[in-house]
Amino acid sequence: MKMLQVGEKAPNFEAIDQHEKPVKLADFAGKKLVVFFYPKASTPGCTVEACNLRDHYQTFLAQNYEVVGVSADSVKRQLNFANKHELPFSLLADEDKKVIEAFGVWGPKKFMGKEYDGIHRTTFVIDEKGIVSEVITKVKTKEHTAQILS
Repeated sequence: MKMLQVGEKAPNFEAIDQHEKPVKLADFAGKKLVVFFYPKASTPGCTVEACNLRDHYQTFLAQNYEVVGVSADSVKRQLNFANKHELPFSLLADEDKKVIEAFGVWGPKKFMGKEYDGIHRTTFVIDEKGIVSEVITKVKTKEHTAQILS
C-alpha cells in the first residue's frame, strides 16, 4: 500500500466520529487539518499521543488548525476513549478501514518478533486547500504537538 505523500491531494474521506456524527474532509475547508492515525484507543502510546494533542488543542485552534484522530476502533470504544481523557476533537471510528487505506497507513508491522497487519502511527497535516503539507511517520507521542507545529 502506498502512503500519501507531501504535495498530494488529501483523500475526500468520510467516517463517523465518537458521537456518531459524519465527519468529512470538506468540513475543514479553509483550515489546516491534523489527521493522526493511531493503532488502538486506550493503549498507552495512543493515550499519551492523544493527551498531548488535547493539552495543546487551544494552540492548534489559535493557529487555524483542527485535529482529527482515526483508528479502526468502534464508535463505543472511541467514545469511551474521548470521555475518559476529555479529548475535545473528533475520533473517527474507521472500522471498515476506508480512511486508513485511503491514506495508506495500513500494512505489515512487527511487535515482539511477530509480524501482523495494522495501522502505522502516522500524522498528516493538510493545508487549507486540501493538500498534504507534512507527513510525520516517526511520531514522538509525548512531544507530538511540537513535532506538528515546529
